[in-house]
Amino acid sequence: MDQDALIMHQVMLGDSVRLHAYDQALRQTVRPGDIVVDVGSGTLILSLLALRHGAVHVYAIEGSPEVAALAVAIAKRNHLEGRVTIIQGDARTVRLPTDVDVIVSEMMGNLGPEEQMAEVVAEVARRHLKPGGRVIPQRVETRFQAIQFDAEGWGVWSDDFWGYSLSPVQDYAPPAAQLHFFTRRPLALSAPVIAADEVLGADPAAMPERLRLDITEPGTLHAVIGYFEATLADGVSLSNHPGYPGCNWAVWVWPLRHTPVRPGTSLEVRIKRPADVRIAADWQLDCSIVRAAPASVS
Repeated sequence: MDQDALIMHQVMLGDSVRLHAYDQALRQTVRPGDIVVDVGSGTLILSLLALRHGAVHVYAIEGSPEVAALAVAIAKRNHLEGRVTIIQGDARTVRLPTDVDVIVSEMMGNLGPEEQMAEVVAEVARRHLKPGGRVIPQRVETRFQAIQFDAEGWGVWSDDFWGYSLSPVQDYAPPAAQLHFFTRRPLALSAPVIAADEVLGADPAAMPERLRLDITEPGTLHAVIGYFEATLADGVSLSNHPGYPGCNWAVWVWPLRHTPVRPGTSLEVRIKRPADVRIAADWQLDCSIVRAAPASVS
């Protein structure tokens, strides 16, 4: 098996916040005797949790032949051949032998839509979800926000490094997305703006091309960040910002030249999505500052 894939699943399995959130959502959602489909099942973690909470059978759909073979081995080791059916293939074209009560998936990218979870789940729901069936997550929002780093990431290239200036580095960084794992909470300079609101099981809505981030706190604008906020079930949410110990998702960061800002200033953002949304590193943001108008003198 490809070791990079194995390490990726190892990191996801080590994300206890993620696991506990999905466990709570499945406990609330799955009813005894339910049939569940796990879309993008990987090493069967969500399938096992569904069984734990009363599912009578789980159809586990996995695109990777290697990972699907590993899932078969895990099912056999746990004597689950009669309760879990592993199907290797594209979930959008798979035909299940029966309709299901619950769809569960964890195909969130660091930004949200990169793994096309909304599109894939919508097709599975159209084909196989029973009337009144339930979907986990219920919705996933993609959010953008203006921030000031706290002495890490793009924020270190400043004019105040123990009395010296590192700001010339700002001339050399390409205006491209970077992945960042926060170790310190950044200062939020604007409220988050929802750029995509995907209701799972329904056709995804189009993402707007332009956003306006209104500055609410004075500070130094370092970057715009993009992240997801997922509602797994009522009262159960999961987000990769600002991160937590063991979080397997990073946050996408679009660095900007460090710029002092204050309330009343706005950041106009134009989103340029690549033809292949799965390549989040190719997402581009064109940003410009809109200064607050001076106060009138009466």
